[in-house]
Amino acid sequence: METVRLTTAQALVRFLAHQYSERDGREQRLVPGVWGIFGHGNVAGVGQALLQAARTGEVDLPYYLARNEQGMVHASVAFAKMRDRLSAYACTASTGPGSTNMITGAALATTNRLPVLLLPSDMFATRAADPVLQQLEDTRGGDVTVNDAFRPVSKYFDRITRPEQLIPAALAAMRVLTDPVETGAVTLCLPQDVQAEAYDWPVAFFRRRVWHIGRPVPEPAALERAAQLLRTARRPLIVAGGGVVYSGAENQLRSFAETAGIPVADTHAGKGALPWDHPCAVGGVGSTGTAAANTLAAEADVVLGVGTRYSDFTTASHTVFGDPGVRFINLNVARLDAVKHSAEPLVADALLGLQALERELVGWKADDGYRQRVLELSAAWRRTEEECFAPGHGPLPAQTEILGALRRSLDDRDVVINAAGSLPGDLQMLWRARDPKAYHVEYAYSCMGYEVAAGLGVKMAEPGREVVVLVGDGSYLMMAQEIVTMVSEGIKVIIVLVQNHGFASIGALSESLGSQRFGTRYRFRDRESGQLDGEVLPVDLAANAASLGADVLSVSTVEEFTGAIAKARASDRTTVVHVETDLYGPNPPGSGWWDVPVSQVSAIESTRRAYETYAAAKRSQRHYL
Repeated sequence: METVRLTTAQALVRFLAHQYSERDGREQRLVPGVWGIFGHGNVAGVGQALLQAARTGEVDLPYYLARNEQGMVHASVAFAKMRDRLSAYACTASTGPGSTNMITGAALATTNRLPVLLLPSDMFATRAADPVLQQLEDTRGGDVTVNDAFRPVSKYFDRITRPEQLIPAALAAMRVLTDPVETGAVTLCLPQDVQAEAYDWPVAFFRRRVWHIGRPVPEPAALERAAQLLRTARRPLIVAGGGVVYSGAENQLRSFAETAGIPVADTHAGKGALPWDHPCAVGGVGSTGTAAANTLAAEADVVLGVGTRYSDFTTASHTVFGDPGVRFINLNVARLDAVKHSAEPLVADALLGLQALERELVGWKADDGYRQRVLELSAAWRRTEEECFAPGHGPLPAQTEILGALRRSLDDRDVVINAAGSLPGDLQMLWRARDPKAYHVEYAYSCMGYEVAAGLGVKMAEPGREVVVLVGDGSYLMMAQEIVTMVSEGIKVIIVLVQNHGFASIGALSESLGSQRFGTRYRFRDRESGQLDGEVLPVDLAANAASLGADVLSVSTVEEFTGAIAKARASDRTTVVHVETDLYGPNPPGSGWWDVPVSQVSAIESTRRAYETYAAAKRSQRHYL
């Protein structure tokens, strides 16, 4: 057998450069590059291997320098989302804190079911020097390291303690990265001495491999059961999730909805799968859903979930689907999701499943009166949207005014990114998406700090699109470092920095739960009260963004904001548009509930009143059996 002598790190780099994925006849690099920050754990291992690859040209695996380990995972995950999970970056970090900084990113990837390959450095496999710098000494066992914390948030985890272990581990890692059901964070821990250890590798290990990603077809009997149930529906509703987008099933969803006359509500991951102004589109459903979608959900007798995992926000904590006899059909590639809510499961690819359902339902269509009600509810909600967008709140603009001005300033293909704070709720209710890739809101993990880093990954995935990061001051303060990476790489992103000097969403939630916005505003500590309720902190985030290398435009009115967005679009540099908004809203009118428990007993009157409201809402919560 022909072999070649390489270090473990050199072998890994060579292996990754020869991996491809394929779906529907289209091939792409599975691992197009490596993000990393070097330290003593990987600088002489993976770092040397990447340098050697670049200098010799023996393999093509570009390296990108990040500024925060969590941020580089977020950028990689955003890239994978834009590429429909068909391509994923690797991320390398040094031993100890560098590696554990990636754990939050790993949790986000796995929760969102998005692929990313993590290569955390680890302690010496030989234990020749023990303990070493940044080593955790665990009294329960000598083989425990801080990287064991990756286990519960990874879909695949392995520690390479001998070079030859890389062969089965690397192949297993690729299997999981390309599995539409089991994908998420894949973690290969690399002890720093093993990275630099040489081995005679089989040349066949480095051959060009194509990982074929199939489309599971629906089982005929399951298809018939699903179609039979749909034919009984008088008030059907479709809930479109991220699986529609990852499958590329947007056109088929549109065809099916039109043919069957079924309204389509969407989750955050599914928004844009059906254009917002399509007659069947009724907007987001659930805790932050539109009044149109939530009214139809409350009345629906049959719900067809397509590619959704039914998070608590989608179901409004099991209260939004109100018909006592409501039945579910779940079309999903994952059986875990297909059987939720005692559904008729249709385990299949979204595209093929919708095609099959449309064929089965030839000649059947929802009642004319029901379709007319859908149109009336949608029209009423459009009027509500326009009221929210209307300027004139003053003296500081409302966040909804800014969203309206931003949407009017963007093209249909421009991507808006968000993850946390009050913006996801406003966006789900108000954002008008026509393109499934134009709405990029991470709301499975809702991770503060995701947004700026994600802007980098999205732009790398789709360089031809304008990318707009929407970030509040809370998330910005968590993680804005990748602005430096944008500048160094010459990658242009527009960042809309909405500053309201506090946590708007949690503040409003706190108030509604009787906790009086405690600890949710950015204020000096008041000497008399002893609380953080003094004057507003003199924080200049615009100056901070400028110090990171971005162009900055500070505005104070909706008109100035519109002009700044036009200027940012015309620029070829990363530009931050900084605007202050009213911390207290107003927000769009809500029609859904979210289960956040309130103290059953309290010395505070506002909390006691809030518990009474909570207990009343709780009575509507139920399992769907």
